[in-house]
Amino acid sequence: MQNFHVSATGHSLNYLPEYVAVWQGFFQDEGLDVTASVPSPWDRVLSDIGSAKADASLGGIWVPSMFHGRGKRYTPFAQIAARAPLAILGREQPGDFDWQAVPGKTISMKGSNGASVGLFTKLLLRENGVDPLTVNFVQDLDGKMLSDLFVGGMGDYLVIDYPSAVTLASKTAVHVVAELPITGGNVPWSVYYAEGESDDARLDTQTRFSTALGRGMEWILANDAEEYRDFLARTFPKFSPDLLVRLTDIYRANGMWTTPRIDPNAYARWQQGIADGHLTEGPIAYRDLIDTRPTAAFTAA
Repeated sequence: MQNFHVSATGHSLNYLPEYVAVWQGFFQDEGLDVTASVPSPWDRVLSDIGSAKADASLGGIWVPSMFHGRGKRYTPFAQIAARAPLAILGREQPGDFDWQAVPGKTISMKGSNGASVGLFTKLLLRENGVDPLTVNFVQDLDGKMLSDLFVGGMGDYLVIDYPSAVTLASKTAVHVVAELPITGGNVPWSVYYAEGESDDARLDTQTRFSTALGRGMEWILANDAEEYRDFLARTFPKFSPDLLVRLTDIYRANGMWTTPRIDPNAYARWQQGIADGHLTEGPIAYRDLIDTRPTAAFTAA
């Protein structure tokens, strides 16, 4: 059995296919003993793959994009999450939320775990005809502090992870006004990447990993979340089992998990958002960044 270690930027419901593939033995079927860790601070994932402590990092594709042509080559080879697992909390009723009313308002989002949340929120603003420069942002505080301050009255909107948003709304007077896994569209939100280019041996390993990951996705899509409630509860003890079942089925129904192949159209959309956020000089061509070989067996979702 070959060891394969993933250094991940979090432990999240949108990473469920990996956890299922371990649980169901799909990685073992490919001769892989897959383990995972979540270093703190999160950017230690880069030193983990640089030192060969990990075989892959799991996180946002904005990191390999940002380093492209700047002294480091981080190569994305598979996708796990194809939608942003975020929600927008507001003070109005959900049906009253209007992007056109956001100019002049204040949106809070944590900045302690990378750039994805801010990049995606501003991408949605632009796509809905709103200049982000007309919106006030608070991005310098930790998530727990921001949540407490938002409930206490600071700002107009809060963007956090979907499970936490639904939990917070159930306990306070704020509302989930935009469920981005449903309405936010496709982007390669979370990907696996390695340092440098793959030789034949590493390509074979990544291909077997991707095959098992794809089986994990297929298994989830074929089975209602209620059937594995206990597994969800064990894997994510922070959240209520009822919530986990409901959100997993929402993810299943709305394209969170498709195949490990990174979709070129979703990639192009996200590259524009990353470039508009000034992390790159412009969108990076798909084949200039992505190693498509490990997922060649998967067709477009």
